Amino acid sequence: MSVRVVVAAAIFALASTAIVPAAGTLDYDFYKAKVQPIFLAKRPGHAPCVMCHAEANNMLKLQKLPEGQSTWGEEDTRKNFDTVSKIINAVDDPMTAKILIHPLAPEAGGDAYHSGGRQFANKNDPLWKTIAEFAKGATLPAGKK
Repeated sequence: MSVRVVVAAAIFALASTAIVPAAGTLDYDFYKAKVQPIFLAKRPGHAPCVMCHAEANNMLKLQKLPEGQSTWGEEDTRKNFDTVSKIINAVDDPMTAKILIHPLAPEAGGDAYHSGGRQFANKNDPLWKTIAEFAKGATLPAGKK
């Protein structure tokens, strides 16, 4: 085998691993149990995220809730997980992902504008912390899946 073939194979192997998304590091069960309910929650002064983000024309395009349903089925949950995972995996540092920065108040390090308002006043908000835990790779304890 020539050196050229070995080098080409090594470059291909490295390139292949570089383009594989890190979604495998994000836990679907944690997302389904802890993060997705945040998108459905009605909080004082705010509409549920799904109200604006279902059928949205932006990065966080959530699936529309089925007529008369208060949550998503398995197929739509998977699609939402994929959407959120892509947002997190688009950056090197998950703590800089738009899913965490965009709805965070500017004085806490968030974006200057979010049409849905300042969903999280600061990084101490328990819901913000839940999304951050997910972004950092949190998993559900054994037996909770």
